[in-house]
Amino acid sequence: MFRYAAFSAAVLAGVSSTYAQANTMDGVWARGDGKARVRIEDCGSNTCAVNVWIKPGTKGEKVGDRLIMDLEQTGTGKFEGEARDPQRGLTYDISVDVNGDSMTTRGCVLAKIVCKSVGWTKQ
Repeated sequence: MFRYAAFSAAVLAGVSSTYAQANTMDGVWARGDGKARVRIEDCGSNTCAVNVWIKPGTKGEKVGDRLIMDLEQTGTGKFEGEARDPQRGLTYDISVDVNGDSMTTRGCVLAKIVCKSVGWTKQ
């Protein structure tokens, strides 16, 4: 009985750990339009998304551009907060929804009047 209980606890711990990792933003993500890939990782107390590949001919973006996000987790795979784009001098309200290998970001400006959602796939 003890062996079974210990085995079950180990399996559940592994499943919980895998599930938690599956709903994080960390890693490389391809934008739905196929024109960009970003690496998302911690940068100090914030989260940063850095362009690691931009499709040739894409205007207004370049490799190395960075978005600095101050996010709070609001649920499993759900985050909300503020994003700063130092290259363009803009600040957005942002929400992020991560579900396994899919992510949707929604950025808003002008008191959340103008918003845009973007789909991403983990690489």
